Amino acid sequence: MTSNSLGIKFLSVLLTISLSLGFEAKASDSAHEGDEKFDISSMIFHHIGDAHEWHFASFGETHIGLNLPVILYSSDRGIETFSFSNLKSHDPHRPVVFKGYTTNHHGKIISTLPGREIFGFMKDPHATHQEGAVQVYNISITKNIASMFLSVVILFLVFIPVASGYKKRQGAAPKGIQSFFEPIVVFIRDEIAVPNIGKKSDKFMPFLLTVFFFIWFNNLLGLIPGGANLTGNIAVTFCLAFFTLIITIFSGSKDYWMHILWTPGIPMWLRPIMLPVELVGILSKPFSLMVRLFANITAGHVIILSLLGLTFIFKSAAVGVAATIFSTVMSLLELFVALLQAYVFTLLSAMYFGQATAEHEHDHADGHH
Repeated sequence: MTSNSLGIKFLSVLLTISLSLGFEAKASDSAHEGDEKFDISSMIFHHIGDAHEWHFASFGETHIGLNLPVILYSSDRGIETFSFSNLKSHDPHRPVVFKGYTTNHHGKIISTLPGREIFGFMKDPHATHQEGAVQVYNISITKNIASMFLSVVILFLVFIPVASGYKKRQGAAPKGIQSFFEPIVVFIRDEIAVPNIGKKSDKFMPFLLTVFFFIWFNNLLGLIPGGANLTGNIAVTFCLAFFTLIITIFSGSKDYWMHILWTPGIPMWLRPIMLPVELVGILSKPFSLMVRLFANITAGHVIILSLLGLTFIFKSAAVGVAATIFSTVMSLLELFVALLQAYVFTLLSAMYFGQATAEHEHDHADGHH
């Protein structure tokens, strides 16, 4: 592939993204939906799951959403880009076919051409593997990815002025947005990094600050009506925990690895048994980080949506009032949980870094610590 063709493909991706960033507000042809039984599980998974369309709100039969760009790659066709609006159908019994692709009832993109199979996070979980099929990789910008881009933009818009404020007012009292975030930064440094890592804490502060504010901001964005459940996506929490694991491994001191690979202070015959136990312990720490953040954020969304769904199940005004009150209380509690989970993830990461960089005393003659 020549550089010109690569440039054309790149421009087509940018063009598709720019054309897709338009709000859609159109009436749907779904008059028969009023007779269908309300499916609360489908409603919940629709709101907490990833999708090719970012749905914000509905007013009667009018839906407001954002059609995101679909980006597919295959060895025979190369990169294909188009807006998800080309695959949307207002009649679930008559799916739209575009360029040999359509969607199933789960909103996943599938191929209508024989011998082609979609791969990626947004593939059809019920699709059967075809031997010798052409692999089509779905690398689209989905709702979660778009939300992540949005959070990154917000982080830049917030902390670039904060950083410039530190440079301009060295030693002076903070002003504006800097005065709000400086106590949080100081808290992370003095109450999380320094007590758990020690004199090497400055080395890890950029990561700890980044992961704290990234998780906190995305937790808050997920609570906004129409927001994406980014930190409730286990792939995202896996990546955050994986970064913690990598930093811990490459920051480990000689003493840290000695305690893992050849644990001192225990009988010689027991050391080979302890080795796999210690290695499992290294992997279990980021695994707990991943699951804890994913489970807590997802559980909060599920509880709130379940409470709201009771109104449509019982079709009662009294139940609706009670569900609204309880869901409001849960939403306020989730504001605290959003901050708490960011704090816990940052604190545990700092503890793992501190364990990896700490100097251990293991040279006693009697073998005791």
